[in-house]
Amino acid sequence: MVKSIKWLLSDAKAVDIWIKHWLEQKCRERIKIPKLLEAMEYASLNGGKRIRAGLVCASNRIACQYSNKVSDNSVIAVAASVELLHAYSLVHDDLPAMDDSDLRRGIESTHKKFDEATAILAGDALQTAAFEILTEPNLALTNTQKNKLIRCLSIAAGVSGMAGGQMLDLEAETRFFNIERVTQMQRLKTGSLITASVVMGGLVGGANTALIKALSNYSENLGVAFQIKDDLLDYEGNTVELGKPVGQDNIKGKASYIEHYGINGAVKKAEEFAEKACDSLQDYWQHAKELQSLAKLAIKRTY
Repeated sequence: MVKSIKWLLSDAKAVDIWIKHWLEQKCRERIKIPKLLEAMEYASLNGGKRIRAGLVCASNRIACQYSNKVSDNSVIAVAASVELLHAYSLVHDDLPAMDDSDLRRGIESTHKKFDEATAILAGDALQTAAFEILTEPNLALTNTQKNKLIRCLSIAAGVSGMAGGQMLDLEAETRFFNIERVTQMQRLKTGSLITASVVMGGLVGGANTALIKALSNYSENLGVAFQIKDDLLDYEGNTVELGKPVGQDNIKGKASYIEHYGINGAVKKAEEFAEKACDSLQDYWQHAKELQSLAKLAIKRTY
């Protein structure tokens, strides 16, 4: 990976602490389900990069600059909700019926560490936890903000987002997808939650319509660049550094930019989409350095 971004590491630490505290609270509740909570913790606190959390926090900071609002701890809760939803998606993606991966971030996948049934339930519980967090009474947000956040995250997770994109990904194993269809699949499968992360951070920070539009354009392009890089890492990376098996997509014949443009062409396309992402924020360049650095990180990372 490129040189560490200190603010990203700081945001990631804050989100990890928040998630751990939330899970500990659940452990103290009257109805105790230790195995399920253990699986949820295993899946959500396993050393992820927290890119999506960083996007929530960075977009919140840029929004606060233009709305004259002071950023508060509510943004960490929102970032945690996004990361729990992301964790759910990874648990389910790893299942034998989906991508069938025994490793995730260098350790056993949740269904290998526990069992398939527990992994499915842990994924279900992580997904619903994301929305539970956004409805917490003590969250310093208005009901209007909460409703917008819930709608944004639910669209990103459902048929118009990750679930729909994953379905297309499965269909692409047996059908030819032209480049337009590949791009649509990637915008849904990966880009939808990235877009939600950026927009949700902006909403918490009081971003106006123009800034929300710019953030949306940034994140839509970033999402495609991010997925192209993921595909490249599956072709060119190594299991030790990636922390998961490589070459699986090629074996299954999954649709990708590499299939259409080759490795060098896919690298160029990833760079183009990352550049488009940065260009989307040119009217806000004074305060967009964090988001621009994340776009560069997305295509330069090695895991």
